[in-house]
Amino acid sequence: MSVSLGNPVPDFTATATGDTTVTLSELKGKQVVVYFYPKASTPGCTTEGGDFRDHKDAFDAADTVILGVSRDGIRAQENFKAKQDFNFELISDKDEAVCKLFDVIKLKKLYGKEHLGIERSTFLIDTEGKLAREWRGVKVKGHVEEVLEAAQALHAS
Repeated sequence: MSVSLGNPVPDFTATATGDTTVTLSELKGKQVVVYFYPKASTPGCTTEGGDFRDHKDAFDAADTVILGVSRDGIRAQENFKAKQDFNFELISDKDEAVCKLFDVIKLKKLYGKEHLGIERSTFLIDTEGKLAREWRGVKVKGHVEEVLEAAQALHAS
């Protein structure tokens, strides 16, 4: 089962930084950005997370929660969050349950070798818990600004 535009996103519960557990249904009434990144503390993922961090006040003004997700363990996520001073929670999805729900595990090539990994993707969920927008195969530059514009437009409507 995977998410699709305009439909409710199935509920999930996941371990997150800050000694928290995130349950999607508990965020109903707020917009939620769920962004998936391949690996904590790598250049592209650090840049993307920093862009979300730097725009958090604007996301807050649009009543939008930001959640980052990767397959890294909780300790790696805690270290990444602390080192980069992220002001939002990161989900540790070692069992890939959330990744599979959003269908972001893809066959990738690195140095000529194929492996399964996270395709950088972002999802915007509306206040009713329905998938409003999705971005797959994301390029980092300018991406967060595009997501913010969508969140602001959705909040205004």
